[in-house]
Amino acid sequence: MIIALEEAKYKLMAMRETLAELRSALQIDVLNAKIAELEASTFAPDFWGDQKNSGKVLQTIKQSKDIVEAYETLVQKNEDALMLAEMAIEENDESSVEEVTSELAHIEQEAEHQRLETLLCGEYDKNNAIVSFHPGAGGTEAQDWAQMLYRMYSRWGEQHGFKVQLMDWLDGDEAGIKSAILRFEGVNAYGYLKSENGVHRLVRISPFDASGRRQTSFASVEVMPEFEDDDSIVIRDEDIEVTAHRSSGAGGQHINKTDSAIRIVHKPTGIVVGCQTERSQLQNKETAMHMLKSKLMEIKLQEKLDRIEDIQGVKANIEWGAQIRSYVFMPYTLVKDTRTGYENGNVNAVMDGDLDGFINAYLKMITAQNSK
Repeated sequence: MIIALEEAKYKLMAMRETLAELRSALQIDVLNAKIAELEASTFAPDFWGDQKNSGKVLQTIKQSKDIVEAYETLVQKNEDALMLAEMAIEENDESSVEEVTSELAHIEQEAEHQRLETLLCGEYDKNNAIVSFHPGAGGTEAQDWAQMLYRMYSRWGEQHGFKVQLMDWLDGDEAGIKSAILRFEGVNAYGYLKSENGVHRLVRISPFDASGRRQTSFASVEVMPEFEDDDSIVIRDEDIEVTAHRSSGAGGQHINKTDSAIRIVHKPTGIVVGCQTERSQLQNKETAMHMLKSKLMEIKLQEKLDRIEDIQGVKANIEWGAQIRSYVFMPYTLVKDTRTGYENGNVNAVMDGDLDGFINAYLKMITAQNSK
């Protein structure tokens, strides 16, 4: 047992160098200087006069402090664990083995998490994310699969401390959903979830097939960043079709059961957005318009277009050959990403939100590609 403590001590000492490299990657010294500069700016006489700018500054200060504090906490935990290991070895205290090894595992996991955050260097990675779910062809089976994905990402978001808000929901014919929209609020929400954009394939024994046959279903997950400043996008009234309907779906008591839900169709592109979480039609329309502007901005940037008017309504088919990931429940259990090759045999854990392995593999892949 003392050998285990010696091994843990060696790893904790080696972790000091790893954490020093992480400090550089996270630019902790730069962040500290930035925090001091921004905090000094808050004492300017006219600082609070511009609420929009002051809000952004305060948010930046908080985000920067969170990164610094998380790193410093990790360094302190490593030192505390190392001290505990050294004391246990000196006193031949085998009862401390479990605590030391457990703390080591946590430190290694947290260091990897913080290192991965350094890969989120895209212009909009820190933004909130808006995630839409759409079933492919296949009726009830595909609609049920879309709802399973909705649940999976809701679980992932909650487990990682993001505020997950249902924006829109359209019930399926018999089960599942025809569409749904979730908003993930928190730092780096888009940076992590951008890896999930694409078609997802399911293979299972269908609970809707009386013959118990194996079925293959498809659903798409669309991920886009939420843009705060969308004043540059002007949408003409004649280019949209606005309809009101009764709220429905997974919101329970938090959904307002009146005809206040709003769905907007952008005629030139065919883009559809909706919102049913606010208390009034006006509020829901404002939120839906914000989502529409974010979507148009995302397409404009992605396609490197000069004008919003140049966007064409092109939609990928939700079918075989287009999938980014396959989820197999029968005849064996396996979830495999077709882009990275990463796989997980515990399909139930994945459906309960265990997506970190897939997300991390994707971030590492695109970072390697960008560095070439």
